[in-house]
Amino acid sequence: MIEKVATATEMKNHFGKYLQMVINGNEVIITKNGQEVGRLIPKEKTVSYLTDALTGILKGDYDYDNIREEALKEKYEITD
Repeated sequence: MIEKVATATEMKNHFGKYLQMVINGNEVIITKNGQEVGRLIPKEKTVSYLTDALTGILKGDYDYDNIREEALKEKYEITD
């Protein structure tokens, strides 16, 4: 699988090109102001993508309290 990085502006101006890349089995990473904001992945890759993302949780390689604290900070904009 090929990963292509595209800015939000490039995505907007050339959506058909990037959509065809995804149809062909590639992943497109979308950035805005230099930060990754999203990804387009082929439908058939979604199960493996989600499985890979959950591997740490399934193995117990995570700190639930830290994850919860970070999520609450984001939700309620709490700063240290």
